[in-house]
Amino acid sequence: MTETNDDRLWRMARKRAEFRRSLYSYIVINIFLWLVWWFTGGQSTGFSGFPWPVWVTLGWGIDVAMKYYAAYYSNHKDLTEREYERLKRKQGNQ
Repeated sequence: MTETNDDRLWRMARKRAEFRRSLYSYIVINIFLWLVWWFTGGQSTGFSGFPWPVWVTLGWGIDVAMKYYAAYYSNHKDLTEREYERLKRKQGNQ
């Protein structure tokens, strides 16, 4: 069964909406965590102490970056079609 263009667009729209939700959550929660750090000791140590929210920001940031790539640059259907065509040509040459 082949996938229609409309189905592909719906899948892309879902991925992009999921990315936007993840990005908004990432921004809001990270702002909250950095404010918690700042008001519970960050302002007294300034930038000489190690800020613990950096681990959340970096770890979660990797996930958000991967969702961004999947939503806007990843096109598995085209990769699968190209691989199929390559295998088909290779089989025809034998």
